Amino acid sequence: MENIVIETKQGALRGASWNGASVWKGVPYAKPPLGELRFRAPQAPEVWEGVRDALAFGPICPQPKPPETSLFGSDHPGMSEDCLYLNIWAPEGERTNLPVIVWIHGGSFTSGASSLPLYDGTQLALRGDCIVVTVNYRLGPLGFLHLAPLGEGFESNVGLLDQAAALKWVKEHIGAFGGDSGRVTVMGESAGSMSIAALLAMPAAKGLFHQAVMQSGGAQCLPAAAAESVSAAFLRRLGVDGGNLERLKAVSPEELLIAAAGLEESGEELPSLPFQPAVEPATLPVEPLEAVSAGEAAGIPLIIGTNRDEGHFFFMDESQRMGPEAFTGMLRALTGAEDVGEWLLHYPATLEGQADAMTDLYFWRSALAFAQAQSQHAPVWMYRFDWTLPGHVFFGKAVHAAEIPFMFGNMVLLPRMGIRLEPAMQNLSDAMRGAWQAFAASGSPSTPLLAWEPYDAQSRTTMIFDTSVVPQQDPEREKRERLFGLNV
Repeated sequence: MENIVIETKQGALRGASWNGASVWKGVPYAKPPLGELRFRAPQAPEVWEGVRDALAFGPICPQPKPPETSLFGSDHPGMSEDCLYLNIWAPEGERTNLPVIVWIHGGSFTSGASSLPLYDGTQLALRGDCIVVTVNYRLGPLGFLHLAPLGEGFESNVGLLDQAAALKWVKEHIGAFGGDSGRVTVMGESAGSMSIAALLAMPAAKGLFHQAVMQSGGAQCLPAAAAESVSAAFLRRLGVDGGNLERLKAVSPEELLIAAAGLEESGEELPSLPFQPAVEPATLPVEPLEAVSAGEAAGIPLIIGTNRDEGHFFFMDESQRMGPEAFTGMLRALTGAEDVGEWLLHYPATLEGQADAMTDLYFWRSALAFAQAQSQHAPVWMYRFDWTLPGHVFFGKAVHAAEIPFMFGNMVLLPRMGIRLEPAMQNLSDAMRGAWQAFAASGSPSTPLLAWEPYDAQSRTTMIFDTSVVPQQDPEREKRERLFGLNV
């Protein structure tokens, strides 16, 4: 391992080179959002004198800890509200004007971190000759409480504003690392993908990125009234009202997490995902799908897609199956229909039926709608990830998040889940990673080995990533027409 120092506008950073890649970890892109800066938009980072070590990941936002045996497990670097840090991977040696990939992690807007081994950028940087940046942002109540109505000193969507601040940092500083600030592709999965949908509609993110990849997440946000109901319920659990608002900035992060966990037990009718982007004038004035349909993201090429069995991530065993009443409520929420009898014919209240409903109505439907909207204003490429390992407890179906190690090229993580690597798996990873890297470099995912036509309302070309990687025209057409009608 060799240390390497980069001079930035903030100050000098000491990173490390290893196995052909250089990495700088724990780089601050904003002031620590502590004290009076809690629930406020991120502030510009401070400069420093001398050389700052960037050899260890920064703290992650306070959150529930996942099992270390899961795909998302890790020896995390500690939790703290002081969490606004990013990490940079680059090929060793002289670099100039390389394409830049900025990764926004998922986790239901309540968990996740840029430091997970799953998101290690080494393979992407080395094999794609690009710069990879992974970003922490505020989560749960710290990032997604709708507090702007409380007045001065409180803002909404600060987790999204963190992401925009990180992109601004990239624009201003990435040239020092050999990156091209005019060729920035933002990529994300699940809540990270839903964040990108919001960023495409946000005034604060205009001009900060040029292309986008949305994996397993479409437009997702709360109307203002619903977001206000969540924040009101949260404040009641903390014992905060108009007479003691200062308490919001004084309670510990642990108390905030306890109050957040208690929302589900409150008995109040609240959204199933209480912490998520909210429509509000200052930060997200228009619902993302509506904004994109109107051309707010015109000229930004997009890759978007889902995994074939997304919902089975959330419905893996009978303990996760919803009761009939709760499932009916879920169908009403997902379809907007009061009478869901027809939908229950296609999605019975079995474990399989509930998983399929989540796959089709929550993930695939929203991705198709977003692809259709953006394809009117920029090139769009659609994909579906189908690879499975029959009999495996996680990869037995093409569940939510199953594509991530393939896309990052981090196949080395799979043996710890009891998987024996086969050449066909590496070939699939090479195809997917190569397409994403080609997109970051040129604005098109086509490669010499993979011709990929854009998505449009006539062909609906969808690239199927499986043991073989092949395009299909309008896959599962009958189901799509049932979800949307003939004209979408």
